[in-house]
Amino acid sequence: MPKSYAPKDTERVLRPGTSAPDFALEGSPDGRTYRLADYRGRPVVLAFYPADWSPVCSDQLPIYSELMPEFRKLGAEVLGISVDGVWCHLAFAKHRNLRFPLLSDFEPKGEIARTYDVYRKGEGVSERALFVIDREGMIRWSYVSPIGVNPGADGILEALEGLQQGRKP
Repeated sequence: MPKSYAPKDTERVLRPGTSAPDFALEGSPDGRTYRLADYRGRPVVLAFYPADWSPVCSDQLPIYSELMPEFRKLGAEVLGISVDGVWCHLAFAKHRNLRFPLLSDFEPKGEIARTYDVYRKGEGVSERALFVIDREGMIRWSYVSPIGVNPGADGILEALEGLQQGRKP
């Protein structure tokens, strides 16, 4: 597995070996709710990001969308999470041609980001944080990127390949 990373100001971020906190978040204006528990039995990538339309997020999330066939080959689903509302997510996903759900951690603002210890209280957004969760709901890899740096997908792919090969963090 790739090495997990968290900058000094986010050293409390949930680490590998921790049970991933469940959540229920809206993912569309029609009220569809996504629950982490619904994904049991397959790996999940949680991609927390600060905001729709920000320059780094506008580059980062399309990478994951382009790699969806590779993620699916590895049996994984991807969920993006930010504090933006569902209407903002809808417009952003359409504009950037995203092929995975963007979930709204809007109200109470940042509640799920706080649960994963990746909320930036001063700015009111989440960290740029990635979590790979295994089939049983355990975090197997986590990474917090500096807010202005696109973390890419290499660490995610390496972690998912490790899960497929039965490696632990």
